[in-house]
Amino acid sequence: MQTLTKLTDDQLVAAYANGNNEAFDAILKRYQSRVFSYILHIVKNKDVADDIFQETFVKAIMTIKQGRYAETGKFSAWISRIAHNLIIDYYRQEKSENTVSADDDETDLLNRKDLCEENIEDLLVTTQIHDDVKRIVKALPESQREVLVMRYYRNMSFKEIADVTNVSINTALGRMRYAILNMRRIAEENNIVLTF
Repeated sequence: MQTLTKLTDDQLVAAYANGNNEAFDAILKRYQSRVFSYILHIVKNKDVADDIFQETFVKAIMTIKQGRYAETGKFSAWISRIAHNLIIDYYRQEKSENTVSADDDETDLLNRKDLCEENIEDLLVTTQIHDDVKRIVKALPESQREVLVMRYYRNMSFKEIADVTNVSINTALGRMRYAILNMRRIAEENNIVLTF
């Protein structure tokens, strides 16, 4: 008999719909890290991410138990879409709760930077740009990627990078220069726009 971990997503969903609670545990274990990381990457708040994560899987449970799950072979896309929709709902709710009335206020609300906030479209564009940058960085030669990651993601000085990689500072600087040039070339070749 196959163990649950060897079953496909659809087989696990079907088993859960037929009353096997361990099947849902298996599918939760399979996707919890990916879904939570996705949510946290967008909302940037662990408590909010926890709430949305739990709501995502509660919604999945209810849909499956009600026999309304109709996707075949696409559970990962389906669960990600639920999470995505709940994130959008969260931002809509936040926006409406933070709406300020100008009726009783003498100040010019339309000219206050502190009341402006990034909307969901901006957030999704930013997320797409970050994903594009990650793909471009992965396409760099190892030595260039290593220097770029140390410099921009670990905030290391070129002296520290040179020490860690056992090269001269000039070599570290050269690798960074070529990494940036290669990133621009890869972006142009793939029609990737890294600003909005």
